[in-house]
Order: sequence, then C-alpha cells, then structure tokens
Amino acid sequence: MNLPLSTGTIFNFNKEAYELLKDFDVIAKQKLVVSELLHVDETGINVNKKGVWLHVAANDNWTYFYPHEKRGAKAMDDIGIIPNFRGALCHDHWKPYYTYELCTHALCNAHHLRELTRAEEQDNQKWAKAMGTMLTKINDDKDKVGGALDENVAAHYREQYREILKDGGKECPEPTRKEDQKGRLKKSKSRNLLERLRDYEDDVLRFMENKVVPFTNNLGENDLRMTKVQQKISGCFRSIDGAYMFCRVFSPPPPN
Repeated sequence: MNLPLSTGTIFNFNKEAYELLKDFDVIAKQKLVVSELLHVDETGINVNKKGVWLHVAANDNWTYFYPHEKRGAKAMDDIGIIPNFRGALCHDHWKPYYTYELCTHALCNAHHLRELTRAEEQDNQKWAKAMGTMLTKINDDKDKVGGALDENVAAHYREQYREILKDGGKECPEPTRKEDQKGRLKKSKSRNLLERLRDYEDDVLRFMENKVVPFTNNLGENDLRMTKVQQKISGCFRSIDGAYMFCRVFSPPPPN
C-alpha cells in the first residue's frame, strides 16, 4: 500500500500484540501441564551479542516458547511447566530433564538413529547397524497396528534389543584401567551410546507400548526451526524484551 513504516512503529505493533496475548501464557502452561505428552527442547539464540537459551514445550495442540539465560533445571523451574508435568516427557536425554520424577521419560529415537549410523560408519560397529534396523522395524510395526504393540510382540523385541546390546558389549567393551592410571576412564562415543541404550531401555522403547508416545522428538525440534531462521535473517534479538515478544506472538494458537 506504499505506506512507510518505521522501525519504532513495527516495534509498537509487536508490543501491542504481546500485551494482548498476556493470558495466552497462563492458558498454554495450564494446557501443557495437564497433557498426556510433552515435547521439550532448547536451542541457543543471540540477544544483543549475548548467548541465551530458547526453551520450548509443546504437543499437537499447544506450543510455549520462553527465552532464559540458563539451559538446565533453573530455567525449567522458572518456566514452571515441566516441574508440574505428570505425563510422558519426550526429550533428547539432556540430563537436567531427568531431575524431574513426577513424569515418565521417553527418549528421541531420531537422535539414536543418527548416533547409531555414526557408530556404524565411523567406528565399524556391527551392533549399531542391527540396533538401528530393529528400532526402525519396531516403529513400522507400531504404525501398522495403529498404536501400541501386542504384549508378546513387545516382549520379543525387548529380548532382541538386549541380545544386540549384549553383542555390542563384546564388540565395544568397556575400557580397562591401566596400571597407575587415575581419574575417569575415557569411553568412545559408541560405548557411551551403548551404555545409554542399556541403562535407559524403558525410555528408549516407551514408544513401543504406549500409544501416546511417538518415536521421535521431532515436533519439539521442528518448533524451534523458525527461530533459527529468524537468527539467520536478523542475526540476533536486540533486547531480551524483543525475544519475549517474539516468543509469545510466534507461539502458534491451538487448532479450531
């Protein structure tokens, strides 16, 4: 319409939208806290040349973004969603998530597949290829039945899962301590992955028997992509207030 718009005018538009959406924060948090499933993730953003973390909590209906100077439990406590959540929390094994015990945990298998591919291609780990193939097949079988696998089928897959990890333990053994060696033993990425899959079996396979739990945390990761686009275009947020405005206005509304 050939109308000149100053930077200050655009800022005022955003500020007005931010203030009008004040109730959204409360409603979104309430809806997410009582939901059956929650996808959570975080990514780094720049605010006036300072590194800040953008947190997201989301499901199919609601999304909540919040910038915070911290990445871990301090930020999650301040946001106030995860500490009160009692459903299935889907994430990428960032350790602070495991400090919350009211919920059950479900790990993102997209991350596992990428790490298993790396272990196969760079460390020549045969067990990693077998595990990746099996996890993909479990997910395909779950999709075919439209929900959770039968108890007997799930038990069969668990047995296979443990056998693959047993073979992996032989192929990728735990490092041994040398004489007079002190400190923590350094483990390979493949060994660390194997131990995580072993120690968090229930969380890795939760998608197999729980209809609510997905195979991946892609929903949470996809929600953060537009912020990355914003950072590439603008370089940063000029102020933390600008980040707050962007997060609240950008949070998509629930479907009609």
